[in-house]
Amino acid sequence: MDPSHELKIKQALEGLFGAVAQLQQVYPGKPFTLDGRLVGDIGEVVASLAYQLTLNEGLTRHHDAVCDIGRNVQIKTTFGTTLTFPVHHVPDYYLGIRMNRDGTFEEVYNGPGHLIQAQLAGRRPTRTGLHGGLMAMLKRINATVPDSDRIPRR
Repeated sequence: MDPSHELKIKQALEGLFGAVAQLQQVYPGKPFTLDGRLVGDIGEVVASLAYQLTLNEGLTRHHDAVCDIGRNVQIKTTFGTTLTFPVHHVPDYYLGIRMNRDGTFEEVYNGPGHLIQAQLAGRRPTRTGLHGGLMAMLKRINATVPDSDRIPRR
């Protein structure tokens, strides 16, 4: 990742988490978690800086980016302990990352979506349209993905 971009992301995240801490002090009954669209957008930007991919413009259905060799990629991000996978479609490639507060991240899964779908085949569909609680499974499958089936790093 470009050091100047890395520093800017780190500083912005420090500001966000500082604001969350202030809100939690004033309203201790609320968690004020950074999730949803904001976390997804942060993850997509971090992934575009670390991997050989280009983000799609705006919101696009099923995939967030295209890697430099033409693979469509869905990017999922968490600051917590769970990542989701869609129930009703299988992304061509799936990149799941766990962000740290300092802007660094851990790659949880990087590979074809069909490998994840095969593991979820017995699960019942959910009302949310997302399978959750997948962190351990994604890490396990990720260890078996050949380098040729990964989105390359920059």
